[in-house]
Amino acid sequence: MAHVVITGGAGFLGSHLSDAFVARGDRVTVVDNLLSGSLDNIAHLRDNPAFSFVEQDVIDGIDVDGAIDAVLHFASPASPNPGSAKGYLAHPLATLQVGSYGTHNALELAQRHHARFLVASTSEVYGDPLIHPQPETYWGNVNPIGPRSVYDEAKRYAEAVTMAFHRTYGTDVRILRIFNTYGPRMAPDDGRVVSNFITQALRGDPITIYGDGSQTRSFCYVADEVRGILALLDGDLVGPVNIGNDREFTMLELAKLVIELTGADVEICHEALPEDDPTQRCPDLTIARRELGWSPEIHLQEGLELTIPHFRAVLGL
Repeated sequence: MAHVVITGGAGFLGSHLSDAFVARGDRVTVVDNLLSGSLDNIAHLRDNPAFSFVEQDVIDGIDVDGAIDAVLHFASPASPNPGSAKGYLAHPLATLQVGSYGTHNALELAQRHHARFLVASTSEVYGDPLIHPQPETYWGNVNPIGPRSVYDEAKRYAEAVTMAFHRTYGTDVRILRIFNTYGPRMAPDDGRVVSNFITQALRGDPITIYGDGSQTRSFCYVADEVRGILALLDGDLVGPVNIGNDREFTMLELAKLVIELTGADVEICHEALPEDDPTQRCPDLTIARRELGWSPEIHLQEGLELTIPHFRAVLGL
């Protein structure tokens, strides 16, 4: 049994990781300030003796008792939606601080305990990419002073300080770059595109597409993402490593698929494209496939069919 600490573990993805570690016999401590996470995501684990929860802001430090084998740093708002109260545009300074101070504190925790450290970075480090699909060797096209920079640059800094600890202290690190992930436990109001489209369709509201809908994203179902994260953590590769699904869909294709699968009778409306919104986003998965033996398996339609019932239940529809 290993002891794994997950910052941001009450969030959508962090809670699924908690499930995976507990299921394989590890002990999990989740550290979360609940800014964008929810106790509902981990309620089913609270009585499990292998699980514990600490409500704490990692910006201020991390206090966890006992020996630690791995630290996974997932704490951060993640939604780019300008209307989301849980998104990084609503919490710009906290987002920058959790990427800087929070990452530093998580690294110090791992260093003190001689634990393996994994940082959850993002495809946002590629910005509005000029290379497609995006390999890990691409340095990105990021506007460092645009509104999205609070998230983009926080994650780029998190990668930099992770490598600085690795080179300076020999800290055993892994760098993960996550592409759009979706699945059960996403909050209806989290502001990400999959949750937005499903929520709007189920409520009978018009589906909002920013721009003409031709921009693309690649969507990875949460079970596939978790498998990839565990493969990276358990392997010998420092990274960075892209973990996502490399099948692209336009926003218009996604909207039409959600309408079909929900059976909603709704229209699609268009609004202005937000500043610095990427036109294309798709991972090059060569390293993950070759070095980790990992590939995504769940098609978008199947994943949405597994996700929509969650939203129906949460929305009471």
